[in-house]
Amino acid sequence: MSDLVLEPPAAGGAAFTAEQKEYLTGFMAGVAQRGLMPYVGATGAGQFTADPAQGGANLAAPAAETVHGFALDDVTKEERWKHEENPLDGWERIMAHAEADKFPNEEDTFRFRYFGMFFVAPAQKSFMLRCRIPAGELTAAQFKGLADLADEYGNGKAAITTRSAVQVREIAPRNLVNVLTKLQGLGLTAKGSGVDNVRNITASPTAGFDPRELLDTRPFAHGLHHYILNHRDLYGLPRKFNVAFEGGGAVDTVADTNDIGFMACQVAADVRRLTSTSGEKDQSLLTSASTGVSIKDGGAVAPEPGVYFRVELCGISGHKQLAADCGILVKPNEAVAVAAAMIRVFTENGDRTNRKKARLKYLVDKWGLEKFLAETQRKLAFPLVRLPLEKCVKRPPSVKHGHIGVYRQKQHGKNFVGVVIPVGVMTAKQMRRVADLAQNYGSASIRLTPWQNLLLPDISDAFVETVKRQLVRIGFHHEATNIAGGLVACTGNTGCKWAATDTKGQAVALAAHLNQALHLDHPINIHLTGCPNSCAQHYLGDIGLQGVKVTVHGESVEGYHVVFGGGVGPEAGIGKQVFTGISFNELPTLLERVLKVYLAKRQPNEPFAAFTRRHELKQLQEMFSG
Repeated sequence: MSDLVLEPPAAGGAAFTAEQKEYLTGFMAGVAQRGLMPYVGATGAGQFTADPAQGGANLAAPAAETVHGFALDDVTKEERWKHEENPLDGWERIMAHAEADKFPNEEDTFRFRYFGMFFVAPAQKSFMLRCRIPAGELTAAQFKGLADLADEYGNGKAAITTRSAVQVREIAPRNLVNVLTKLQGLGLTAKGSGVDNVRNITASPTAGFDPRELLDTRPFAHGLHHYILNHRDLYGLPRKFNVAFEGGGAVDTVADTNDIGFMACQVAADVRRLTSTSGEKDQSLLTSASTGVSIKDGGAVAPEPGVYFRVELCGISGHKQLAADCGILVKPNEAVAVAAAMIRVFTENGDRTNRKKARLKYLVDKWGLEKFLAETQRKLAFPLVRLPLEKCVKRPPSVKHGHIGVYRQKQHGKNFVGVVIPVGVMTAKQMRRVADLAQNYGSASIRLTPWQNLLLPDISDAFVETVKRQLVRIGFHHEATNIAGGLVACTGNTGCKWAATDTKGQAVALAAHLNQALHLDHPINIHLTGCPNSCAQHYLGDIGLQGVKVTVHGESVEGYHVVFGGGVGPEAGIGKQVFTGISFNELPTLLERVLKVYLAKRQPNEPFAAFTRRHELKQLQEMFSG
């Protein structure tokens, strides 16, 4: 530093004293000798300090970018893509691909799924459309419109999914925009039907006409559906999320497989609001009546007699876990708000670094149920109420295969007809003819089910036989053998790159063999899934089949791991794998033998699941191996 000269202050200011000049000269000379400027830092409390031993980083420095608290460098590539550009802003990308008639790269493949368009190469070098159909509820006109869409832009077929939705395949990239705009013109949407979103909201297939139901669940499914569509924050999840509303009717909704299941229940009159003679709430009386407890403040709450929802959490069948009651009782008008709050807690706290652990189950496993419910309560203006399950009236079991056949509705003189759709696949021509039946003989309404079939409601007594005859002519049926009625299959390797087997084709062949070989007098469900992701929920079938490659005489062929004893609803349970790597050529004979042994050795009226559950693994293998 050059020689320092202290100039007098500017005009109007007081001059430095001799003592001040001497101090400043010495100070600056010391700085010049060190060649350093004075240290300034911040303490942990945020205070400025001149002591390097106490100081830290500049608090004004920009913070490192994060995604919901996870460092950007640590999150998955999918999370970085979402961070860089909201996938819902990808319409221009879709238009450009349609204009150029080109297929997407990996990033755009991910982004296009937010619009319900799935590039499914290498299984098919084309796109698949997956619709959102809340509560599985369609009009005849919409069903015909989907048939037209399949004919004009797809392969002339459509398939019903295990979330009561519809898929159309073999769509060329040039038709991306045409498909989405036509779908919107039908009053339908595909937005958020894939990847990291809340999937199609399901509800009881017989909602609104089931004589046994406690409440109509359609308004709740539609309410959550439209909330999602109109709030972008519910599109930013770590992974997929499933929600179901079950109304207590005869046909199961398979809520066991959902992240959240709202299960209608009834609170009996003995669980009621009690008061003392002064009219004030008597907490001791409330407690002695085994009433509920508010998670918000710990106070006693006595629900009025009536219909509520109980909340089940963390179903994820591919990871061998069914949803379980979490102890919470919810008023029906609060259910959609509770769902939104729980989804938001998951959004803010779910894992963004490992997609295999980015489901609600893993957040609850990490935190514990109590913390998850407490965080949900923080987002709600009303209290969550904990009430023991035994204080609710026990619901009667659902009717197994109640989605097939003719059943009375609660509306006088009306019936619904459950239609067998083999593995959910329909031609466009069949769809139009089914829509005509709904239009001409019913209320122009069609319901899709998670069992990959459909219902025609509001058929008058006088028209039931006519509808039955017409269904047979179409190529469907109103009755099913106990095998065909419970047949569920995922897309398989003809349309999915993850699948190891042709699940749909082999399911039909398997059912044909078993129907010829034996007759069952008790319903049975057979689920075929092509890979461990278990889209067809094979762990929940009486018989579950997971596709694998098997080596036979040095050649790789299609085969299955064989699971027995799964179930949903009143028979809920995860099946156990009994046989490993059975080639499909051997499978029909094996399952024929299995079912014949079951018929010979079961207890009176014993279901297949119960039969297999009361035997140990080794016993089953010995019995069924012949």
